[in-house]
Amino acid sequence: MNTPQDSSLGREVSYPSQYDPGLLFPIPRAGARAEIGLDEAALPFVGHDRWHAFELSWLDPRGKPQVAVATVQVPCTSPRLIESKSFKLYLNSLNSTRLDSADALRERLVADLSACAGAPVQVTFGLPALRESPLGELIDGLEVDIDCYGPPQADYLSANADALVEETLVSALLKSNCPVTGQPDWATVSVRYRGPQIDRAGLLRYLVSYREHAEFHEQCVERIFSEVSARCRPQWLEVEARYTRRGGLDINPWRASPGIATPAATYRELRQ
Repeated sequence: MNTPQDSSLGREVSYPSQYDPGLLFPIPRAGARAEIGLDEAALPFVGHDRWHAFELSWLDPRGKPQVAVATVQVPCTSPRLIESKSFKLYLNSLNSTRLDSADALRERLVADLSACAGAPVQVTFGLPALRESPLGELIDGLEVDIDCYGPPQADYLSANADALVEETLVSALLKSNCPVTGQPDWATVSVRYRGPQIDRAGLLRYLVSYREHAEFHEQCVERIFSEVSARCRPQWLEVEARYTRRGGLDINPWRASPGIATPAATYRELRQ
């Protein structure tokens, strides 16, 4: 069985001393999607999982260490997501690997990550620009009483059909837990949409209700997209969560209505 419980995830492991693409651990997307009523053959969104890699190193042909940062983009249409701890271990397995050039490293990353995900993965050197504050209206200052921290409560979501708006609502209070290790995952989430005006207090309560929920980053974003779509009926919707870094990696799952080609803006936040 290819499940997290059957892997080394959540257990003490030694850092690899040799290149090993077998360290990458793929997790099928279909199961989690079926739980929230998504059909793999007719996904209601487009999107990707954008990783930022800060700890990337290898050896040149003479044995001299090289370092770089990179952006890795996995399409949401890939049948499998790449588990983050295995991704970290895989990148560390390159630390003592001699490669002819940075281009040779990129080609190897593309080949290994694409094989793991089951679809073409993009790898580019460099990172998006850093912003001091997210784009959009922060809703975290709302005066609301909150007493639900899981499971996620879609009933909190509602919208005013008499008010048609186009806006981006932002909260830095998204927290969920790794379903394997139980470690906390922290993120700022942006909800950009056009349609009936979403009740901001309800949206904030809904996002906080993930606080004790155990689910992978990518799955949380797909759940948010699906439940906001179902409860608030926007004409179009874009959801992105920018998670804080762990082990030299941060992930930024982005899901949007078909027809939206790219995120409204691509950047890193101060917490990343």
